[in-house]
Amino acid sequence: MLKIGIAEDDTKIAALLKSALEENGYEVCNLYNGTDALKTFLSNDFNLLIIDIMMPGLNGIQLCKHLRNNNITTPILMLTAMGTVDDKVTGLDAGADDYLVKPFHLKELLARVNALLRRQSTLKNTETHQLCFADLCLDTYSKEVTRANIKIELSAKEFDLLELFLLHPNRLLSRQFIAEQVWDINFETGTNVIDVYINFLRKKIEKNFDRKLIHTKINMGYILK
Repeated sequence: MLKIGIAEDDTKIAALLKSALEENGYEVCNLYNGTDALKTFLSNDFNLLIIDIMMPGLNGIQLCKHLRNNNITTPILMLTAMGTVDDKVTGLDAGADDYLVKPFHLKELLARVNALLRRQSTLKNTETHQLCFADLCLDTYSKEVTRANIKIELSAKEFDLLELFLLHPNRLLSRQFIAEQVWDINFETGTNVIDVYINFLRKKIEKNFDRKLIHTKINMGYILK
């Protein structure tokens, strides 16, 4: 049974999360302040951590930084009532893998949890936290991306998308597969969100470089080659 640690000082929200996750087959441990959460998360093995930002003791950002500084690589889903871009970036920079803005639907929370656990399972099958193809490298620990030793700044979804390609080099990825792995949704033929994000990613990793890496197979998908 996969074990999830929750750091949330609102007892009603914590109880709701615990109930929903246990109904879906997870073992759950609730902590109600950042100080207790740090001790528990450092001394026990968890498959996923859900951390609220506003807590007594250590806040969620401080907690996340302490965990990463102690080499805890467990996926972290940050909960925040602050939905600005700067707030989200602060959480990701602290070491969070994803964020969810309150109020949220339990269905979306479960989708994020499933996606993070699935990604972590895939990464455990790789021999290193460095994923490289040609002169492009992604570090799953530090969340840094470089090409020809030049640092490239990516958004959270752009990072997830590139990580998917690097985990499956020289393999044609359908839009359906990309949607399920990166967005945890069923692909709808009427949406162009995948194509838009592919375009975003291409501009960042291919601009000013002679060699193109992500190629389109019309009506089929995309391939890193």
